[in-house]
Amino acid sequence: MRVLAVDVGGTHVKILATSESEKREFESGPKLTARQMVARVKRLARGWRYEAVSIGYPGPVVHDHVVAEPHNLGAGWVGFDFTRAFGCPVHIINDAAMQAFGSYRGGRMLFLGLGTGLGTALIVDGLVEPMEIGHLPYLKHTYEDYVSDTGARAPGKEEMAQARRRCRQAARSGARAR
Repeated sequence: MRVLAVDVGGTHVKILATSESEKREFESGPKLTARQMVARVKRLARGWRYEAVSIGYPGPVVHDHVVAEPHNLGAGWVGFDFTRAFGCPVHIINDAAMQAFGSYRGGRMLFLGLGTGLGTALIVDGLVEPMEIGHLPYLKHTYEDYVSDTGARAPGKEEMAQARRRCRQAARSGARAR
């Protein structure tokens, strides 16, 4: 089966289809709605053949349904009929869970995705569970405020930028929790 994979992020939407080698993307942002995303993805994927769509969504998803509006995008995601809009079967999963599963090689894995936000997922013996810990309170903000691109760029948040650099350095060095 040929699948169109869609990674919806707070700053970009990236797509790639089975048997294609060229990743394509466009800017997203705080005004992007689900309807706009689908229209732009369909235009960008013109010429590609696919029979199903898999969407990584930046927020909670239950049984292929978006259950909360995204923090970094426009409204209109909850209740949107992606299957009807794309005209083929659509599977929706939390974006961090999708990214984690794509790099999973067995056993246990805690995934921390540092980008526009902070995506988190846990995989144990092939079962993936998105965690959404980025929105948990920490000090006067949330974890996401300290380590995400958005938090690191906010005015007066140099300490957040430093914390983010330390997290990325630890991740690059291969630091592992035991």
